[in-house]
Parts: sequence; C-alpha cells; structure tokens
Amino acid sequence: MFTNYICALDIGSSKISAAVGEVKRNKIISLYLENIQSKAVRKGLIVDSVELVGNISKVLKALRARSGINIKFVTIGVSGQDLSVKHSHAVIPLSVRGGKAITASDIHKVNEQALILGAHLDDEVINYIPYQYSVDSEENILNPLGLYSHKLGVDLNLVCGKASSVQSLTLAVNQAGYEIKDLVFSGLATSEAVFTKELKNGINILCDVGSDITEVLIFNNGVLRNIEILQTGGDDITRALEEYLKIPFPLAEEIKISHGAIGESGDDVRHKEILLKHENRYSPVQQGVVLDIVNEKARILCRTLKESIEKNVSCRMANNFFVTGRTMLQDGLLELFESTMGVSVKLGKITDSDISSLVGRTAPSSPQHSLSYLTAVGILSWAFHKISPAPVFPSQDIKNPALRFIGKFRDIFQEYF
Repeated sequence: MFTNYICALDIGSSKISAAVGEVKRNKIISLYLENIQSKAVRKGLIVDSVELVGNISKVLKALRARSGINIKFVTIGVSGQDLSVKHSHAVIPLSVRGGKAITASDIHKVNEQALILGAHLDDEVINYIPYQYSVDSEENILNPLGLYSHKLGVDLNLVCGKASSVQSLTLAVNQAGYEIKDLVFSGLATSEAVFTKELKNGINILCDVGSDITEVLIFNNGVLRNIEILQTGGDDITRALEEYLKIPFPLAEEIKISHGAIGESGDDVRHKEILLKHENRYSPVQQGVVLDIVNEKARILCRTLKESIEKNVSCRMANNFFVTGRTMLQDGLLELFESTMGVSVKLGKITDSDISSLVGRTAPSSPQHSLSYLTAVGILSWAFHKISPAPVFPSQDIKNPALRFIGKFRDIFQEYF
C-alpha cells in the first residue's frame, strides 16, 4: 500500500517552523509540527549559516522523533528583501495552418516563453503565477484550455530570488543532512492555508506581518494579481523601544508584549511604573512612555501597509481582508488595522477542515499556536496539491509517466485532428 510524506520548512527571522504530513491514498492522514527560536536569518538573508544549519538539523530531528518518519526531502518557503516580483508577457502562434483548439501543451509553451523573457540570468524563479491569458483579441481569460484561437498570450507574475541566496539556502539545508524538493514563495503558501474556494470570489487581501518582513498579496477572483514585499514588521516597534529605553532587544520585546497595548489608555495605566533592569540595577519608566512609542510605530506600520495596498486597489473594495503573523497578536493591533484600512480585518487561520483537525490533534489550539505554524502548514498544503494536480495542468507537469503519456497523446491528437 502506497504511503509517502511531505515535509515543509518555514524559515523566519525569529523562528523555524516545520510540519510533516503522512500521505496515503491522496490524503494527509497524520500531521506533526515542531518549531524552535532562531536568529540565523534577517530579512530573508542568512546572517549565521552555522546557526542555521544547526537549527534546521535540530527541528527536523525533533520532528522525525515525534512522527517516526525518516525525513530526507523538504519543501521550503522563501521570502525576504532579495525577492522581487516581475511581470512578463508572451504570445505564441498556435498553428501554421490557422486556428486550433488550445491544448495543455500550448499553455505550457506560452508559460515557458514568458518565463524565459521575464527572468534574468542571476534570478532564481521561485514561482510563476499566470494571472490572465489572451486568446486572439480577447483578454482576461482565466483558463484558455479547449478554446479555439490563432494565437495565445499570457501575463505572468514571477517571484524571483537571487540565485546566490537560493544557493546559500540550499547549501545550509544540505549541510544539515537534507535535500530541497521544492521552493515556494511563503506568502503564496500562507494564502493556501487561509483562503478557501468560497473566500476567493471578489477582491481578497492578505497581509502576513512578520518580524522584519511584511508580505502583501492581492487576489481577484482567486487569481493572484499583485505582490508587495515590504521591509517592515513587528521588530520596528521593538527596536524603537530598545533605542529609546536603552535596553537589550529581548527585554524590549518582552516590554512590548506585556505593556504595549495599542489604543486609548486611562491615566491610571499611563502613570503605572515599569521596572527596567540595567545590568545590576533597576530604573523605573512610566507605562505611558511605552504606550506612546508602541502606538506611534504601530500607526506607521498600518499606514505603510495601506499605502502599499492602495497603489493597486482601494482597501474598501476588499471582500475579505486577512492578516497573519504573530505580530498581530499585539493587544489592540487588529483593531488599529481595521480603523486604518476602513474595512473589516480578520485574523487568518487554517481553513482546510481536514488539515485543521489534524493540527488540533497535534497540539492545543490557540491563536499563538495557529499563527506559529500557519505558513508551514500552508507550504505543506501547497506541496500536497502540487503532487495531485488538477486535470487542466499541462501534461509536462504531471509526475506519473502513464498519465503524462496519455496527456501528451491527447495533445497531439488535438493538434492534428
């Protein structure tokens, strides 16, 4: 009986989360999760390769011990300041004899042509996402398969990383004793976990607010139309406290979480004293000082995200607006997002009922737990759906040799008959 596994790794600036799912008969039957704190990556760039190798090894060994699965291959989410989003366009003629019905092979060819035209030599294409096709003079076609046409065009979003950065990541994974099976843009993976088919109608916005990177994704009727990767996150608030109060970063983070409520506060709260430890002595600071710093930086974060979104679409046009990332658990931040964006904002959660139930069995359910593993579970879900593609996928992308042969034969038949 065929049994396999998928292992997903989400390498962030503050933690590494991992998920492994046992796959049997095209279904995930068990799921195991692990995470550890890590500072080996900053803004998506490796700043301590030795620590990263050790952390990857540690988290995956713990996952293997918990699951009993001998993990060898991993699918990794990629993000960071090195990533860029490029747009590419290509058109191909379909037949020298005139028009013909568009086949999966034709779709694959035009996608490949746009990929070649859009990527540079020093780019590593992480993902490419077709957001519209054109059939002769008709545009905004989501799926041209089977339509009759003389030429086929495509517009792609390409998520690209620097080849050197991807090679460094690959080396670190290899040195830890594992191999990379696939890469995926982490924001795309997170959306895989958050959005259901029902939620994909209309305009949908996802903001994944990380420690030092925020990913903004805008979908229109289920198609990813815009991606922005912003160099801002929850650490901006922490660093402001660190600099003003002249305290270590870990202590500033603790003060932010414990005393940095966002929103209006009464005088009794503002005048409350907080004791800060400086080496061998303690000094008091009024909580109002902390509140002012946290609120100011939180408002800047919200305004920055709104400005980025509204370069493409008005926030008020969003049918659904989701935010993710542990930063969003800061007291009052979700409400500030809502008032800034002028629309209802929801905290993202795992929507796949089968996977969600497995996550619930793995560990106690809580917002902190859910957000810690959300992207890792999204990577796993993305990889799972990739190995079980829908029939409209090009025959070249199908892994099963028999199915690939059948698809190729169908393409040839449609080409000539």
